[in-house]
Amino acid sequence: MKKIKLGILISDRGSNMQALMKACQDYSFPAEMACVISNNNKAAGLKVAEQAGMPTFIVKNKPLDVDKIHEILVQYKVNLVCLAGFMRILKADFLSKWHGKVINIHPSLLPSFKGLNAQEQALKAGVKITGCTVHYVTPEVDSGTIIAQAAVPVLPNDTIHSLSERILTEEHKCYVKAVKLIAILSKN
Repeated sequence: MKKIKLGILISDRGSNMQALMKACQDYSFPAEMACVISNNNKAAGLKVAEQAGMPTFIVKNKPLDVDKIHEILVQYKVNLVCLAGFMRILKADFLSKWHGKVINIHPSLLPSFKGLNAQEQALKAGVKITGCTVHYVTPEVDSGTIIAQAAVPVLPNDTIHSLSERILTEEHKCYVKAVKLIAILSKN
């Protein structure tokens, strides 16, 4: 079975990367991890990826070295770039080179609560349901076509931490489902 190759971009712990890594260990999963790139040399996810035998790379953060990211992705024949807690905005010229091949996970039901602190935004708005969204990345932040979503109830006693943890659990499932869907559709 031919599998699509994933390039994972992380900035910290890489829990969504780990969910994808676990899914890729299943022979029937239609994707495989090719490389992990971080803009943070202290990202905990780098150690996890290295221990799993993944090629890992650290790129200059300020300014973000998108040329190096592009070079690595091409070198590893990546078909799909997965932003997994990557806390930098990718510029339009990079996104045009990778049009339709960059996805992100966001901790809200887009188009609601775009940008940073989505869980806090949801609590302040008083919504009863929030969740997570996997979407294609476009130059406008958190505005690309939605691939998959998962709903999470907002409980009366929720804090930013408790809500974030429940959303993160759903992110791990939703991201895997979205990658599987993209991989299956790319073969047709």
